[in-house]
Amino acid sequence: MSKLTHIDETGRARMVDVSDKADTAREATAEGFVRMKPKTRALALSGEGKKGDVRAVAEIAGVMAAKKTSELIPMCHPLALSKVEVRVEPGKGGLSVTARVKTIGPTGVEMEALTAVSVACLTLYDMLKAAEKGMVIEAVRLVSKTGGKSGDWTAP
Repeated sequence: MSKLTHIDETGRARMVDVSDKADTAREATAEGFVRMKPKTRALALSGEGKKGDVRAVAEIAGVMAAKKTSELIPMCHPLALSKVEVRVEPGKGGLSVTARVKTIGPTGVEMEALTAVSVACLTLYDMLKAAEKGMVIEAVRLVSKTGGKSGDWTAP
């Protein structure tokens, strides 16, 4: 098992020093799913819910969340993001959420992509909870990342 970079020699949490790392192009994609009843899914896709266009609001919330990741996750570095794209699409049994985040910098954007997906899923739940309280947010995961010292990675 590799050494955890956010833990120092004495076991204390620390923010990693990235000042000596080269700026490189970095990208990460994450996904998640909100499982719901067909009637709730139809309501979300219709764009006619009482709270407005559920998908559009969730996509905007995801973009906003990616930009705030360092304020939410204690050891994340604030990053100048060059692109954040969040998509909410129909899936079998619910709505699928995908986020793609890009930057040029000394550290990756995996947490930003995961945060975007998580908040978009939570927003879908919030917007649709009046129709169904039993929705399930599931399968939030990193799908791929490129750039940096560790190179490219794709989920199996």
